[in-house]
Amino acid sequence: MKITFLTTGGTIDKDYAPSAGTYNFTIAGPAVRKILKQVNPNFEFDIIPILKKDSLDMNNSDRQLIYDACTKVKGSKIIITHGSDTMSQTAQKIKDIKNKTIILVGSSRPEKFINSDASFNVGAAVGAINCLNKGVHIAMNGRIYKWSECYKQKDTGRFVCRSNS
Repeated sequence: MKITFLTTGGTIDKDYAPSAGTYNFTIAGPAVRKILKQVNPNFEFDIIPILKKDSLDMNNSDRQLIYDACTKVKGSKIIITHGSDTMSQTAQKIKDIKNKTIILVGSSRPEKFINSDASFNVGAAVGAINCLNKGVHIAMNGRIYKWSECYKQKDTGRFVCRSNS
């Protein structure tokens, strides 16, 4: 099995530095590289950085870059690390890519934080990618969703099924 990880930034890759009494963030290197190194996985993988952006700063051109990167991947298994606020918009853009299983995954707290959910969410995505049908999915909060059947609740920050609204 081979998984291609496309990294786009988002909270999962954020790093915070204090500056004059406030905190500023930067998008650091791909968090998934550190996560995979820690677990010594028994599968092949590539990590391809695409963007270093907060997902709220992404635009249609950025989503086109992600689409193009997905179509260029030779394998059929892709995990995209992405900011959670606009995952659904990116999923909408890439939904028509055929013959690939694509999972968007992120975190509520940066991977660098001790109480981050990043490793948990990436692990869920890796575990699910062999079991899912082709198409676009979202892995967040211990669940795997078909992209069109979930949304992020603003008050809790969790992804939930549309049928639970």
